[in-house]
Amino acid sequence: MANSPTRDRVNPDKIDTTPLRRPPWIKVRAPSGETTQWLNQLMRQKELHTVCEEAGCPNMGECWGSGTATFLMLGSICTRSCGFCDVKHGRPEPLDWSEPERVAQAVKAMGLQHAVITSVNRDERTDGGAPIFALVIRRIRQLLPGCSVEVLIPDFKSSLEALSIVMDARPEILNHNIETVPRLFKQVQPQDHYGWSRSALINAKRLNKDVLTKSGLMLGLGEELDEVTAVMEDLRTWGVDILTLGQYLQPSRQHLPIRRYYTLDEFEQLKQFGLSIGFKWVESAPLVRSSYHAAEQVRALSKVHHDLYAA
Repeated sequence: MANSPTRDRVNPDKIDTTPLRRPPWIKVRAPSGETTQWLNQLMRQKELHTVCEEAGCPNMGECWGSGTATFLMLGSICTRSCGFCDVKHGRPEPLDWSEPERVAQAVKAMGLQHAVITSVNRDERTDGGAPIFALVIRRIRQLLPGCSVEVLIPDFKSSLEALSIVMDARPEILNHNIETVPRLFKQVQPQDHYGWSRSALINAKRLNKDVLTKSGLMLGLGEELDEVTAVMEDLRTWGVDILTLGQYLQPSRQHLPIRRYYTLDEFEQLKQFGLSIGFKWVESAPLVRSSYHAAEQVRALSKVHHDLYAA
């Protein structure tokens, strides 16, 4: 085992929950400018949702200002109620089968080189909404050849059938975020299971070894560094190629508190540890989120993209 960052274990029940002062290295840019306004109009015209808006992503100002966004499909209401997430939860509307077409049209209008598609959980369906993912992957390729596609999927409750529907469409990147360490799963994401995430990531690689797999963790929810590195080692054992590590930022007082802020040095140490155990790419910094530098990852690593568009 490679040398991993460690620190003394603390009893999470004794951690002070008083809101922490945000450190100076976390600076969020507010959305503004003509490109942001145009993108907002486009999303409203197409009746689309973005995770940037629904989840209050801290990078929205940067991404929308440069004309990119992460699409949120299967509606905007999630059937799960995770303690960190600002997406609405409850009883969702029926699936909108025209949604993939509208997303693909928006991707074309934006002229994207790389499209990132995610969704809410749809646990009321046995397929978890997987056909919608397959439809949008294929339609983007028809409308905008050369645009790579990354899908950030739910765990589908470890359904191999649902996962196969997505993998048959051959996205360049199949992403499923593990989010946190096993000890905190029931606190952070009470309706999820570590084993479901494990199955999704392992089976994705078994179904198509050429599709890049990716996962990410939020830091600052009360986990210990040795727990983080243990999950990183699990992810590598499961064949995950790309890892993202970012600071958890509390969307509101009703969400889980930030237990601590990680320093820039700690993020760098974790990046180097991840590379030392075999990840092909590691993004590790306070404001890193799932789609951070995703286009660069595809161009550098994706055999699927090369096979589809090689001259």
